[in-house]
Amino acid sequence: MWKEIIDREKKQPYFKEITKRVLDEYRNKTIYPPLDDIFNAFKLCEYDNVKVVIIGQDPYHNVNQAHGLAFSVKKGNPVPPSLKNIYKELHEDLGVPIPNHGELTSWAQQGVLLLNTILTVEAHKPLSHKLIGWDQFTDRIIQLLNDDPAPKVFVLWGNNAKQKRRFITNPNHLILSSSHPSPLSARYSFFGSRMFSKINQFLIKNQREPIDFTIT
Repeated sequence: MWKEIIDREKKQPYFKEITKRVLDEYRNKTIYPPLDDIFNAFKLCEYDNVKVVIIGQDPYHNVNQAHGLAFSVKKGNPVPPSLKNIYKELHEDLGVPIPNHGELTSWAQQGVLLLNTILTVEAHKPLSHKLIGWDQFTDRIIQLLNDDPAPKVFVLWGNNAKQKRRFITNPNHLILSSSHPSPLSARYSFFGSRMFSKINQFLIKNQREPIDFTIT
Protein backbone atom coordinates (compact mmCIF):
# COMPACT_ATOMS: atom_id res chain seq x y z
CA MET A 1 0.00 0.00 0.00
CA TRP A 2 2.93 2.40 0.54
CA LYS A 3 3.64 2.15 -3.18
CA GLU A 4 0.14 3.34 -4.01
CA ILE A 5 0.35 6.15 -1.44
CA ILE A 6 3.76 7.34 -2.61
CA ASP A 7 2.79 7.06 -6.28
CA ARG A 8 -0.24 9.23 -5.53
CA GLU A 9 1.89 11.84 -3.77
CA LYS A 10 4.40 11.85 -6.62
CA LYS A 11 1.67 13.20 -8.89
CA GLN A 12 1.18 16.26 -6.69
CA PRO A 13 2.84 19.55 -7.75
CA TYR A 14 4.80 19.85 -4.50
CA PHE A 15 6.32 16.40 -4.94
CA LYS A 16 7.22 17.04 -8.57
CA GLU A 17 9.18 20.04 -7.32
CA ILE A 18 10.91 17.89 -4.66
CA THR A 19 11.84 15.32 -7.32
CA LYS A 20 13.28 17.97 -9.62
CA ARG A 21 15.39 19.53 -6.87
CA VAL A 22 16.58 16.23 -5.40
CA LEU A 23 17.62 14.73 -8.75
CA ASP A 24 19.52 17.92 -9.51
CA GLU A 25 21.32 17.58 -6.18
CA TYR A 26 22.24 13.94 -6.88
CA ARG A 27 23.61 14.89 -10.30
CA ASN A 28 25.81 17.69 -9.02
CA LYS A 29 26.76 16.82 -5.43
CA THR A 30 27.35 13.90 -3.11
CA ILE A 31 24.00 13.12 -1.52
CA TYR A 32 22.99 10.49 1.04
CA PRO A 33 21.45 7.98 1.23
CA PRO A 34 21.98 6.32 -2.17
CA LEU A 35 19.13 7.24 -4.50
CA ASP A 36 17.65 3.74 -4.39
CA ASP A 37 17.55 3.82 -0.57
CA ILE A 38 15.56 7.04 -0.07
CA PHE A 39 12.30 5.16 0.58
CA ASN A 40 13.78 2.16 2.42
CA ALA A 41 11.74 2.86 5.54
CA PHE A 42 8.59 2.20 3.51
CA LYS A 43 10.01 -0.79 1.64
CA LEU A 44 10.93 -2.56 4.87
CA CYS A 45 7.81 -1.67 6.87
CA GLU A 46 4.57 -1.97 4.92
CA TYR A 47 1.70 0.38 5.76
CA ASP A 48 -0.58 -2.34 7.16
CA ASN A 49 2.20 -3.62 9.41
CA VAL A 50 3.18 -0.31 11.04
CA LYS A 51 2.95 -0.64 14.81
CA VAL A 52 5.52 1.94 15.94
CA VAL A 53 6.62 5.20 14.30
CA ILE A 54 9.98 6.59 15.43
CA ILE A 55 10.53 10.05 13.98
CA GLY A 56 14.04 11.28 13.20
CA GLN A 57 15.30 14.44 11.54
CA ASP A 58 17.57 13.85 8.50
CA PRO A 59 19.97 11.12 7.32
CA TYR A 60 23.54 10.63 8.49
CA HIS A 61 25.80 12.72 6.29
CA ASN A 62 29.05 10.73 6.12
CA VAL A 63 29.97 8.13 3.50
CA ASN A 64 28.25 4.72 3.62
CA GLN A 65 26.22 5.48 6.77
CA ALA A 66 22.67 6.35 5.75
CA HIS A 67 20.41 3.72 4.19
CA GLY A 68 16.94 5.20 4.51
CA LEU A 69 16.09 4.33 8.13
CA ALA A 70 16.09 6.98 10.85
CA PHE A 71 18.78 6.42 13.51
CA SER A 72 20.05 3.32 11.67
CA VAL A 73 23.52 3.06 10.15
CA LYS A 74 24.87 0.42 7.80
CA LYS A 75 26.90 -2.39 9.30
CA GLY A 76 30.63 -1.75 9.27
CA ASN A 77 30.28 1.80 10.59
CA PRO A 78 30.80 2.95 14.18
CA VAL A 79 27.55 3.20 16.12
CA PRO A 80 26.59 6.92 16.21
CA PRO A 81 26.37 8.62 19.63
CA SER A 82 22.56 8.97 19.66
CA LEU A 83 22.12 5.31 18.77
CA LYS A 84 24.59 4.34 21.50
CA ASN A 85 22.30 6.09 23.96
CA ILE A 86 19.24 4.37 22.48
CA TYR A 87 20.98 1.03 23.02
CA LYS A 88 21.93 2.03 26.57
CA GLU A 89 18.34 2.90 27.47
CA LEU A 90 17.08 -0.25 25.75
CA HIS A 91 19.48 -2.33 27.83
CA GLU A 92 18.43 -0.60 31.06
CA ASP A 93 14.74 -0.96 30.18
CA LEU A 94 14.46 -4.47 28.74
CA GLY A 95 17.87 -6.02 29.42
CA VAL A 96 18.55 -6.28 25.69
CA PRO A 97 22.26 -6.91 24.99
CA ILE A 98 24.00 -3.94 23.41
CA PRO A 99 24.87 -4.90 19.80
CA ASN A 100 28.16 -4.15 18.05
CA HIS A 101 26.57 -2.49 15.01
CA GLY A 102 23.89 0.10 14.30
CA GLU A 103 21.69 -1.44 11.61
CA LEU A 104 18.03 -1.43 12.68
CA THR A 105 16.58 -3.38 9.74
CA SER A 106 15.16 -6.05 12.07
CA TRP A 107 13.06 -3.41 13.84
CA ALA A 108 11.70 -2.13 10.53
CA GLN A 109 10.76 -5.63 9.42
CA GLN A 110 8.69 -6.08 12.59
CA GLY A 111 6.63 -2.94 12.08
CA VAL A 112 8.79 -0.05 13.31
CA LEU A 113 8.66 2.77 10.77
CA LEU A 114 11.98 4.61 11.20
CA LEU A 115 10.93 7.86 9.54
CA ASN A 116 13.21 10.83 9.01
CA THR A 117 11.23 14.01 8.35
CA ILE A 118 13.86 14.99 5.75
CA LEU A 119 14.83 12.09 3.50
CA THR A 120 18.09 13.28 1.90
CA VAL A 121 21.19 15.27 2.87
CA GLU A 122 24.30 16.65 1.22
CA ALA A 123 27.55 15.03 2.33
CA HIS A 124 28.93 16.53 5.55
CA LYS A 125 26.17 19.16 5.71
CA PRO A 126 23.46 18.22 8.21
CA LEU A 127 20.04 19.73 7.50
CA SER A 128 21.24 20.89 4.07
CA HIS A 129 17.98 19.64 2.50
CA LYS A 130 15.71 21.19 5.11
CA LEU A 131 14.14 23.53 2.55
CA ILE A 132 13.75 21.06 -0.32
CA GLY A 133 10.18 20.21 0.72
CA TRP A 134 10.45 16.77 2.28
CA ASP A 135 8.54 17.94 5.38
CA GLN A 136 5.36 18.32 3.36
CA PHE A 137 5.63 14.70 2.22
CA THR A 138 6.51 13.21 5.61
CA ASP A 139 3.82 15.28 7.34
CA ARG A 140 1.36 13.70 4.92
CA ILE A 141 2.69 10.25 5.83
CA ILE A 142 2.19 10.94 9.54
CA GLN A 143 -1.36 12.18 8.87
CA LEU A 144 -2.21 9.00 6.94
CA LEU A 145 -0.83 6.82 9.72
CA ASN A 146 -2.84 8.80 12.24
CA ASP A 147 -6.02 8.27 10.20
CA ASP A 148 -5.54 4.51 10.18
CA PRO A 149 -7.50 3.00 13.13
CA ALA A 150 -4.99 0.23 13.92
CA PRO A 151 -3.37 1.23 17.26
CA LYS A 152 0.17 2.56 16.91
CA VAL A 153 2.83 4.14 19.08
CA PHE A 154 4.33 7.42 17.88
CA VAL A 155 7.76 8.03 19.42
CA LEU A 156 8.83 11.68 19.51
CA TRP A 157 12.42 12.22 20.61
CA GLY A 158 13.48 15.86 20.75
CA ASN A 159 11.91 19.14 19.67
CA ASN A 160 11.91 18.45 15.92
CA ALA A 161 9.89 15.26 16.38
CA LYS A 162 7.60 16.84 18.99
CA GLN A 163 6.47 19.38 16.38
CA LYS A 164 4.69 16.50 14.64
CA ARG A 165 2.41 15.93 17.64
CA ARG A 166 -0.21 18.19 16.03
CA PHE A 167 -0.81 15.59 13.32
CA ILE A 168 -1.46 12.77 15.81
CA THR A 169 -5.04 13.22 16.96
CA ASN A 170 -6.52 9.72 16.80
CA PRO A 171 -7.26 8.41 20.33
CA ASN A 172 -6.44 4.87 19.16
CA HIS A 173 -2.76 5.77 19.19
CA LEU A 174 -0.20 6.36 21.95
CA ILE A 175 2.28 9.24 21.88
CA LEU A 176 5.55 8.82 23.79
CA SER A 177 7.91 11.78 23.92
CA SER A 178 11.17 12.70 25.62
CA SER A 179 14.34 14.64 25.02
CA HIS A 180 16.47 13.55 22.07
CA PRO A 181 18.88 10.63 22.68
CA SER A 182 21.77 12.85 21.59
CA PRO A 183 24.60 13.11 24.16
CA LEU A 184 23.66 16.79 24.48
CA SER A 185 20.14 16.10 25.70
CA ALA A 186 19.61 12.43 26.62
CA ARG A 187 20.02 13.12 30.34
CA TYR A 188 17.00 15.43 30.48
CA SER A 189 14.21 12.91 29.93
CA PHE A 190 15.34 10.22 27.48
CA PHE A 191 17.36 8.18 29.97
CA GLY A 192 14.97 6.46 32.32
CA SER A 193 11.95 6.96 30.06
CA ARG A 194 11.52 3.20 29.60
CA MET A 195 9.89 3.81 26.25
CA PHE A 196 10.61 0.37 24.87
CA SER A 197 8.70 -1.46 27.59
CA LYS A 198 5.88 1.10 27.27
CA ILE A 199 5.73 0.44 23.51
CA ASN A 200 5.32 -3.29 24.01
CA GLN A 201 2.85 -2.91 26.88
CA PHE A 202 0.63 -0.81 24.61
CA LEU A 203 0.91 -3.22 21.69
CA ILE A 204 0.06 -6.23 23.85
CA LYS A 205 -2.87 -4.37 25.43
CA ASN A 206 -4.20 -3.72 21.92
CA GLN A 207 -3.75 -7.31 20.70
CA ARG A 208 -0.76 -6.48 18.51
CA GLU A 209 2.47 -8.46 18.40
CA PRO A 210 5.19 -6.79 20.52
CA ILE A 211 8.53 -5.80 19.03
CA ASP A 212 11.58 -7.93 19.70
CA PHE A 213 14.14 -5.13 20.06
CA THR A 214 17.06 -7.57 20.26
CA ILE A 215 19.57 -6.97 17.48
CA THR A 216 21.82 -9.90 16.62
